[in-house]
Amino acid sequence: MSTLTLTRPLSPATAAVLKAEFTLFRREPGSIFWIMVFPTALFVILGSIPTFREVGEAVPGLRLVDVYVPIAILTALLMACLQAMPPVITGYRERGILRRMSTTPVRPRSVLIAQMALHGAAALVSAVLSVLVGLLVFDVALPEQLFGYGVALVLSVAAALALGALLSAVSRTSKAANAVGAAAFFPMMFSAGLWMPVQTMPDVLARIMELLPFGAAAQALGEAAAGDWPSWSHLGVLALWAVVLTAAAGRWFRWE
Repeated sequence: MSTLTLTRPLSPATAAVLKAEFTLFRREPGSIFWIMVFPTALFVILGSIPTFREVGEAVPGLRLVDVYVPIAILTALLMACLQAMPPVITGYRERGILRRMSTTPVRPRSVLIAQMALHGAAALVSAVLSVLVGLLVFDVALPEQLFGYGVALVLSVAAALALGALLSAVSRTSKAANAVGAAAFFPMMFSAGLWMPVQTMPDVLARIMELLPFGAAAQALGEAAAGDWPSWSHLGVLALWAVVLTAAAGRWFRWE
């Protein structure tokens, strides 16, 4: 079970599962709202505060509304991969759906691939929406290092999906998945900078946050937005977390 699996050609069975899961996903207005609408809505609310639109001393040369675009993107990732995806997969396990699938040509792995693809795509749509709203509503410039921004975003998605897969692996029931997801959500949001952007944290705290996947993601996206290539250390942290979490999820994942 790996995020790299998504890059391989889909088998007919996996494609059929993806189509079915997409239909079910469209019928879940709650998930669509929290992943694709809430992060941008929160960004708009924060951006409407006058002090967020003024250049201050906290982040030299930038407004807080500029800094919060990556945070809105990471919020969407966290909503998709920690709050939405694990309960679905654990619910399938809890109801015996994965076990029954193992006796058909559709392998249980197909459900996992479909869920990771759908939630990853929804988070990317939310990311594009946040960037466009920032540009059109608050005059936030597009990332100057666009390719580096894309690399950082892809690695951020990979790390987030891997974390969601791990939560799906260790949670026996959907209630447990909700509880574990909530326990992980708030520390990850703090590391992403929702309450205090990483750039404004004291040096020691900022260094600690940069060792966490979403702290490194916030820094990498911010660097690319400013026109610099994302720090290799931040990209390395994201890649390492993606590999380690994926390996752990594969080790502990159970279909029954």
